[in-house]
Amino acid sequence: MSTPLYLLRTKRFAPLFGTQFLGAFNDNLYKNTLAVLLTFQATEWTSISSALLAPLIGAVFIAPFFLFSGLSGEIADRLDKARLARIVKVWEITMMIIAIAGFVTHSFTTLLFVVFGMGMHSTLFGPIKYSIIPQHMRENELIGANALIESGTFGAILLGTIAGGALAAIPNGGAIASSSALIVAVIGYLFSRFIPSAPPPHRAEPFRMGFWKHTSDAITLAYRDRLVFLAILAISWFWLYGALLLSQFPSLVKDLLMGSEETVTLILALFTLGIGVGSALCERLSHHHVRYSIVVVGGIGMAAAGADFAWGIGTFESDGVLLHNLYFWRIVVDVTLLGIFGGLYSVPLYALIQKRSTPEARSRIIAANNILNALFMVVGALATMMVLSMGYAIAWLFGLVALGTGFVGYTIHNVRRER
Repeated sequence: MSTPLYLLRTKRFAPLFGTQFLGAFNDNLYKNTLAVLLTFQATEWTSISSALLAPLIGAVFIAPFFLFSGLSGEIADRLDKARLARIVKVWEITMMIIAIAGFVTHSFTTLLFVVFGMGMHSTLFGPIKYSIIPQHMRENELIGANALIESGTFGAILLGTIAGGALAAIPNGGAIASSSALIVAVIGYLFSRFIPSAPPPHRAEPFRMGFWKHTSDAITLAYRDRLVFLAILAISWFWLYGALLLSQFPSLVKDLLMGSEETVTLILALFTLGIGVGSALCERLSHHHVRYSIVVVGGIGMAAAGADFAWGIGTFESDGVLLHNLYFWRIVVDVTLLGIFGGLYSVPLYALIQKRSTPEARSRIIAANNILNALFMVVGALATMMVLSMGYAIAWLFGLVALGTGFVGYTIHNVRRER
């Protein structure tokens, strides 16, 4: 039991891991295929500028997190989570069928609807995934299970990103990508059939329908524990930063670095691979306990790498051969380090939320995390669109976010000292 890999051989974890892995793969296969197609072939699909398309897609994808997370958390606290996981996978299969039609007919509206639908898929599955882990894992397995989920998620992002970028570069790539995603969704459903039953704790109060009520109740539950709420805010900042990076990579490569679709895939792959490496490294350093010092190191490392990344893209000089350009490799190293430190930063925060949340409210507290994650990402996407429309360089915004990340790391350090 020196590493958490033994969990991949257990029935209480392996089916959940497979279901999550394939779902994350599909999300990114679809999103990256669409993003790359629209970045490099925008005029064939829509009149919206390529620089604004990426944040638009990001905003549409995360909108369901903000709109429906409270309700999904409430449902996950009341029903068997394994059964809910299977229902969510059926929804994913439906979305991929619609995506095939959207790519075949070149319907930008239909494809945006599928982006929203895949966001809904992740919104529904998020509270299930993170609340079922402490239900099936022992306390000393939380860090390891979260590290595997985080590493697996970003490994799936890596593979989905590479596959999406590759398929976007070939004729009829969108239709091929969505057809492949349909097959993957069916396999994911089969994995979900083997997730062990996870019945909810008994709750006396009756279910009451109310969109804002569920949202406010989830946030109120999270706010009752100061450490849990601070962890949620810290995770939300991480997702704001990550969403900003991921949404702008295609535009940066095309307009600043003057690279190709393959260059976009390389940079996205190194960022996501870095997060997987950082997540695995976190488990090795934590020794099965939540350690604030690892979060602090991750936050400060993200701030330093992010500041250098902002400086690098702000002073980039092209010499005509990208792979021989030292400025380019500086950016590549910064992106990789951002991923590694991001993994160190995020895994302990998720474990902290799971450990301190009561079983009766855990899914709703995870939902509160998703709501605030979405709120931060929406604000980030809107700020990005506003900055770009006003004519400011994106490097300026990246610099501000890196500075903010340093402040988050400093705040976590002070909380650690108080304890």
